[in-house]
Amino acid sequence: MPAKPTASSTRQSAGQSTGESPAQIIQGLIPATILTGFLGSGKTTLLKRVLSEAHGQKIAVIENEFGAENIDNDILVADTQEQIIQMNNGCVCCTIREDLRTTLADLAEKRRKGELDFDRVVIETTGLADPGPVAQTFFVDDEIAETYLLDSVLTLVDAKHAQAQLDQRQEARRQIGFADQIFISKTDLVEQAEVEALMHRLKHMNPRAPQQAVHFGEVPIARVFDLKGFNLNAKLDIDPDFLNADDGQGHHHGHDHDHEHGEHCDHPHHHAHDDDVKSFVFRSKRAFNPAKLEDFLGAMVQVYGPKMLRYKGVLHMKGSDRKVIFQGVHQLMGSDLGPKWAPGEDKGSKMVFIGIELPRELLLQGLEQCLV
Repeated sequence: MPAKPTASSTRQSAGQSTGESPAQIIQGLIPATILTGFLGSGKTTLLKRVLSEAHGQKIAVIENEFGAENIDNDILVADTQEQIIQMNNGCVCCTIREDLRTTLADLAEKRRKGELDFDRVVIETTGLADPGPVAQTFFVDDEIAETYLLDSVLTLVDAKHAQAQLDQRQEARRQIGFADQIFISKTDLVEQAEVEALMHRLKHMNPRAPQQAVHFGEVPIARVFDLKGFNLNAKLDIDPDFLNADDGQGHHHGHDHDHEHGEHCDHPHHHAHDDDVKSFVFRSKRAFNPAKLEDFLGAMVQVYGPKMLRYKGVLHMKGSDRKVIFQGVHQLMGSDLGPKWAPGEDKGSKMVFIGIELPRELLLQGLEQCLV
């Protein structure tokens, strides 16, 4: 796969840099949300709530089954031969056992012809699925990229069983690494100290994703949709402090002069969980040499792409008066021009990498060498 920005990933956020509002850009594109989480974490409860709540939105739910695990038929009204079931409130449910791309294209085609009416899509993955390939579908295929806008990956975590699941299953750790938003269910079933330890562990794996304890999957719709996890420019409009946020990492170790490398502090209870999914942050006040950075990141992505879950950054590039927004999923990497640096604003770069056993020192030293 190309390491250079793909047309589709750039196209998805290109409108933002022209100063249009997010609503204008998304106009015409169908927002999509990926809902992931281990068995018993409350995905079905959350889906039921989303489908039945009177929010006036028509939602198409795609059950992404990669195996025998069967969907709760009570959501689907009846177990029919028909793949797509129109529900009484105008929502649509369909179960897929084959290619997600085909199903998304079919749904879009039926919507264009007026056979189905829906405003957005929610894809529920099975408990064991890696959200990576699902997310990549929205960028790799031109037809899908021109029809849908991937909004975010939501991960549900069961407070009672999460620690054991995270210890035993890499799929569970990957789902944390991919998340734009983490919902923790069943917190009422465990002690507060356990919830805090779990949140600490999740933060260590993914400092980007806000965490929220939810009661039996009851989440305000505003926390579920339009989070813009994949459109970094929009994220910047909402969160100008991305560059300054401390990522919940306590403090940054490293050099105090003009750049620093964020690292998680060693809290005593971390040693119990040395998870293979980890995050680290690179910051620098010096500008990047664009050609060097592109070559280096391209090479890293070629080698380590499968282990790179999510990576994002706001970059200070030599010769550009605008922030450069960059992000990626596995081997797919895209960048785009963001807003101009404000007069007097401290220019600098911040990159967050989340992945499995990534060569931290190699990445940090390589990025260091790409600075002007």
